[in-house]
Amino acid sequence: MRAFFGRLESFAQISAAFHPGTASRIAKIGLVGVTLLLGGATQAQTVASIPSASYVTERGGGARPVAAWTDFCRRNPAECAVDTSEPAKVTMTPELWRTIVSVNRRVNARIKPATDKAHWGVVDKWDFPDDGQGDCEDYQLLKRKLLAERGVPRRAMRMTVVIDELNEGHAVLMIRTDRGDYILDNKTNAVLPWDQTGYVYVKREGQDSTAWVSLGGVTSPTATANR
Repeated sequence: MRAFFGRLESFAQISAAFHPGTASRIAKIGLVGVTLLLGGATQAQTVASIPSASYVTERGGGARPVAAWTDFCRRNPAECAVDTSEPAKVTMTPELWRTIVSVNRRVNARIKPATDKAHWGVVDKWDFPDDGQGDCEDYQLLKRKLLAERGVPRRAMRMTVVIDELNEGHAVLMIRTDRGDYILDNKTNAVLPWDQTGYVYVKREGQDSTAWVSLGGVTSPTATANR
């Protein structure tokens, strides 16, 4: 689905709202986005070894979740609950890395992209793509479910809202590890360090409660309606 979140501020306005260094990342969004969409980033990635370390994303206070997420949690409370007895980060091992990359690829190949308007008849809806169709958040919700079934703690897997290379709201899955934060995305089979995606990070699920946290203070999209 196409993102429906009103008028975003211009890239220049967004840059001014961010901490130093963000503007340069924003300028690279188009180039990096094209690379991802063409699949170029996947060619160099293998499942044989763990990735190099990445920086951890910054936490910047509370944030309001997307309305469609709130509705999803009402229908699927167990998917949104936070168990603080679980680790907030996982230890990256070759086995875990293989599992993450494999699940990302499998779900991306299995699900057919469809807008929420065409799929559900609404602008933005978060749900599992049980009928084989979905958009960005539906892919990521399924990936998280499959990884949890393989023993990855849910608390270390956070649904995250970003602004993508099209200047639209987009949902990805962040996995927090002892080597940094890594992103599962339906736009590419490559599992990338968060700071190599070219995205502007807006907010993600919190790890201590069901509240969300801000990742930079940029104006938030009202929906993540992006295939």
